[in-house]
Amino acid sequence: MKSRHDKDRLLFIAEFSLDVPGKCPPAGTQGKHGVQVTAKPTKFADVFAQTGGFPLPRRSPQRQAYRMMELKRWRDELGIPIILEPEHFPSDETSGYRLVIAAEITGQDAVRPSAEIGRALWEQDKEFSDWEVLKEIAKRVGIDADMVRAAGPDDDELDAIVVKNTEEAVSGGVFGAPSYVFEDGEIMWGQDRVQFVAKKLAAMA
Repeated sequence: MKSRHDKDRLLFIAEFSLDVPGKCPPAGTQGKHGVQVTAKPTKFADVFAQTGGFPLPRRSPQRQAYRMMELKRWRDELGIPIILEPEHFPSDETSGYRLVIAAEITGQDAVRPSAEIGRALWEQDKEFSDWEVLKEIAKRVGIDADMVRAAGPDDDELDAIVVKNTEEAVSGGVFGAPSYVFEDGEIMWGQDRVQFVAKKLAAMA
């Protein structure tokens, strides 16, 4: 007979865009709480178009100004060196999406490279659409990017998975990034919700 822990640990999904700051689950989530975290890169331009949201350049000046205030607050609260206006934002996420999904499919930890890609952009202003930059990022978390891509699906299949992720995000009620989706259907949206994510995971353990 399955325990409550066995049942609840099956699904915890992080829906995110690679160039959104603070997108990943709390550090050590899988090891600390014994849950399975599935990283699902998602095309949030398409999510916004279907759910009433807007990409940053189309938001009102008031919303853009408040976003900058929030970035400063989180930079100071977390003590991390966020570059408020990185030169390489927004980046073409295609190569990054493909690497993260291929890592997941080939049995690698896809959460760590996702987090590292975000840090490369927001702390170092790296252009992660550059494959050589992505290889360096992957190497820092113990992943051979060339090997993962060679062992995984081709570009068309990986791109189809991103489209599927996006469709599932919208049908599941997701409208913003990052979103954390639990097996019971509960969604927690935003990097300022990670404390609630941690509390729910602790209760599930």
